[in-house]
Amino acid sequence: MERPVLVIGAGQAGLAAGYHLKNARVPFVIVDGHRRVGDSWRERYDSLSLFTSRQFSALPGLDLAGNRELYASRDEFADYLEAYVTRFRLPIQLGRRLIRLSKAGDGGFEAAFDDGSRISASEVIVATGAFQVALVPKVAAQFGHEALQLTTETYRNPNQLPDGPVLVVGDGASGRDIAVEVRQRQPVLLAMGKPRKLFPERVLGKSIWWWLNLFGLLRAPAESRIGRKLRQSDAFPDRDRSSESLAKRGIRGLPRLIEASGHAARFADGTSAVIRTVIWAVGYRDDATWLDIEDAKGPDGALLHEAGISPVKGIYFVGRPWQRNRASALIMGAGPDGETIVERLLSDRAKP
Repeated sequence: MERPVLVIGAGQAGLAAGYHLKNARVPFVIVDGHRRVGDSWRERYDSLSLFTSRQFSALPGLDLAGNRELYASRDEFADYLEAYVTRFRLPIQLGRRLIRLSKAGDGGFEAAFDDGSRISASEVIVATGAFQVALVPKVAAQFGHEALQLTTETYRNPNQLPDGPVLVVGDGASGRDIAVEVRQRQPVLLAMGKPRKLFPERVLGKSIWWWLNLFGLLRAPAESRIGRKLRQSDAFPDRDRSSESLAKRGIRGLPRLIEASGHAARFADGTSAVIRTVIWAVGYRDDATWLDIEDAKGPDGALLHEAGISPVKGIYFVGRPWQRNRASALIMGAGPDGETIVERLLSDRAKP
């Protein structure tokens, strides 16, 4: 019996890989530790919405219903992923948390799960995404028990916060969204670090994503001049979240947080503030503790790959930030990257 390709992760990247594997008539199975497809989205903060409009937030073969110019909510997109699996009859096993992936003696791979079961696979496509474990800086340890500390993983809505000033650390899309939401009921400070330029949401009546796509900027290779510039700026659409808009809402922008003591925070410009809650929105790191294969990870535990190809034969990736270009970390990039990886997998199989 032919062993399947194992796809790890049932988010947009894993489902896109599954779509292309099925079209290529390659046996495969998708595994995910959640109980429902889309739960990786449902478990994030309640008010989350996509920052790419619906027309740029669909997987191959199935449009995302609704106004193409507007943004899908967290739950709407989660339900879309669930419908995608049903539509294309993708083979998926849920509630199976991977605890170890190792090489088999015959050149394949063996995956062990928390329920004691195992899967033998010919190749592996890792589609676990970039949002695995929320980062918490060392300065967090300087806050005392007086300050409640949350991350973008554990924050759900303002109802879970005690009264008093809230410090959001990190001015990416999530940090700004959370700051705006919390400001509706209590004071908010936003530690913003270095100045960040945002894209205008619309240009000449069209979504900024339409223009970026038209001119090929989202497909510019990661190491090209355009790719490096986009990577350095890490810009995203304004959506009424510019520094000026935040200030008008009464959100106090501050430079980098440098130290804390008890419930007091001090910033790079010498100012300080008393804080009741801290919400860390400074990014995520990989959790690859399950990967037990030499040369598949760097000294720091980071997953190693070049354009989605691991140095270990038979391991591939979809959905890594800047895997090939800016689109790689976006929903719109899952389909093209999934197709490229499946083509490479088949090409590698054909090699002697």
